[in-house]
Amino acid sequence: MSKKATIPFKGTPEQEAKLREIIAAHKDMQGALIPVLHEAQGVYGYLPIEVQTIIAEGLGIPLAEVYGVVTFYAQFSLNPKGQYEIGVCLGTACYVKGSGDILEKFKQLLGIDVGECTPDGKFSLTATRCVGACGLAPVVTVNEDVYGRLTVDDVQGILDKYM
Repeated sequence: MSKKATIPFKGTPEQEAKLREIIAAHKDMQGALIPVLHEAQGVYGYLPIEVQTIIAEGLGIPLAEVYGVVTFYAQFSLNPKGQYEIGVCLGTACYVKGSGDILEKFKQLLGIDVGECTPDGKFSLTATRCVGACGLAPVVTVNEDVYGRLTVDDVQGILDKYM
């Protein structure tokens, strides 16, 4: 992708108040960072630098430590998720049947890369590992919907269903 799609942080005062409550509830606990991050991601849906900064200041730890934990664990996200989360399986069965090309087509049509969200917040794109539907390879999920035996030509039709 030539230009990374970014969505400005739009935290509300209510979300910040909730975050500060979470921090206060965990502040004196040993190992508080990970529970606070989990709850903060529940409030915001992801962990942008603005949220990480509040957490670092609230827990009295360096921002670099917070960022290190957020980027180390796969369950934490630095980017917002779209209304429709598209997952393209890159497990072995799907990959050998063309899921790499399908992923490239989604990237092209949406104008985003893996891990990003469209500027309108409608779609986010992830590359997943086996989703347990190898008999339907290649497989794409959109939220809870599963699409199998796909070709590159099917990608636009899938997106059209959610437009």
